[in-house]
Amino acid sequence: MSNDPVHLAVDLGASSGRVIAGKIENGNLKLEEVHRFPNDPVMIQNSLQWNVHGLWAEILEGLRIAASRFDSVRSVGVDTWGVDYVLVDKNDQIAAPIRHYRDARNNGMVERAFEILGGAEQGRRRMFEATGLQFMQLNTVFQLLSAVENKECSLEIADGFLMMGDFFHWLLSGKRSIEATNASTSQMLDPRTGQWQLQMIGDLGIPTNLFSPVTQTGTTLGNVQPSVAEATGLHDVPVVVPATHDTASAVIAVPADAFAPEKPDWCYISSGTWSLMGCELASPCVTDICAELNFTNEGGVGGSTRLLKNIGGLWIFQQLRKSMQRRGNDVSWESMVRQAEESPPFSLLIDPDHADFAAPTDMLDAIDHFASKTGQSKPEAEGVYYRASLEGLALRYRVCLGMLERIIDNPIRTIHIVGGGTMNELLCQMTADACNRNVVAGPVEATAIGNLVMQMVGTGVIGSGDATDQASAVLEARKLVRDSFAVKTYTPNSPQQWDEPASRFVQLA
Repeated sequence: MSNDPVHLAVDLGASSGRVIAGKIENGNLKLEEVHRFPNDPVMIQNSLQWNVHGLWAEILEGLRIAASRFDSVRSVGVDTWGVDYVLVDKNDQIAAPIRHYRDARNNGMVERAFEILGGAEQGRRRMFEATGLQFMQLNTVFQLLSAVENKECSLEIADGFLMMGDFFHWLLSGKRSIEATNASTSQMLDPRTGQWQLQMIGDLGIPTNLFSPVTQTGTTLGNVQPSVAEATGLHDVPVVVPATHDTASAVIAVPADAFAPEKPDWCYISSGTWSLMGCELASPCVTDICAELNFTNEGGVGGSTRLLKNIGGLWIFQQLRKSMQRRGNDVSWESMVRQAEESPPFSLLIDPDHADFAAPTDMLDAIDHFASKTGQSKPEAEGVYYRASLEGLALRYRVCLGMLERIIDNPIRTIHIVGGGTMNELLCQMTADACNRNVVAGPVEATAIGNLVMQMVGTGVIGSGDATDQASAVLEARKLVRDSFAVKTYTPNSPQQWDEPASRFVQLA
């Protein structure tokens, strides 16, 4: 990179984090990875928690490296996974352990919330009408309800609520904020107004004073605070709020030539540990069919809505590698894909969204158990496990695609896959075959790109400088993405071979 100013994206995923520098040079967006680090939760007593102190140390190290490498830094912003939160007290101290969304304390909280809000049917209907969100026990509202039910003292001393991206922005700037796209994953926000559903929150026993008005993307919180400047060498650098939810950032980087159309003919899959599959809409879709199919209306930039479904993603594939490593087989990702490709198709069908695979002690054992209880043969070769995890994901995409088309009442012609999953070419081809649609894969670094371009919008590098005109800024950003990054198109190959397995897949219990 030249000596021109760069923007720094702190991109935290559920399994790793990076600090990535970006700038526009000769009409193209140039990226440079500055620092990469793992993000591993820890079990403390019987609670699965995030190691936020370790993450903060790694972020500071990444920013220190950036300050030493680049002559000028124009801004910094953070994106993270959704739903998890931090409580802080009036003395600006962390008030409670920072739990992982897979923590067992969430078990049973969905049903408990419905009960409190009027019973199984009425409570479910009220909650969906209020928030438009897919019901998942990892959602923030159910985590907070668990804290209420367990009488956690943190709720008595807490003075503020932050989502994960907001937490790191607070550490960077000293300023509290709750960014809109991540707040929309909490199942506590009205998707039509962008306001907190305080009546519902209060009825669940959650203190309503914790929730300040949401902050829009592109907002400048102020410069990095003195302690950060001293630790990193970044002086007078603004903290600019991107779309802090990683999927919202990734969707910005989809190389489409439209923004939030009334009748979209393309959908996206943000592919990583989780897969988020959906459409970008101009307004929320809080309808009976959306509720029936358990889709979610999350906030996007510029007032758009991300109508989507959370899918288990590459979690099973990733955990299979860990299971192999525990058995002394340090198999590489490349070897896993190759063995999957060489294995017979449809030998074992597994559903990535089945509860058995949410947080098992060992993924190999979990798959063996699932095969047994669904009347299937236990795999005799490693490659069958790997192939089954990818085929199951492609089949789940097929089901989700059909649901999407029902909800929006329009055919989807193209599937855009962005994120790390684009590097798994076998999965991309399986997706094209299973769904019988063209798949456009790329860019890989979609989340960091989306983070960076929204910082550029906030600092006036992209767009008109009018903070209310984010739609045209996103169109400009997407053109920049198309001009800057290569994509690969996969066309369906014998899609009819997936019809019979798909009929068996939907019968899995």
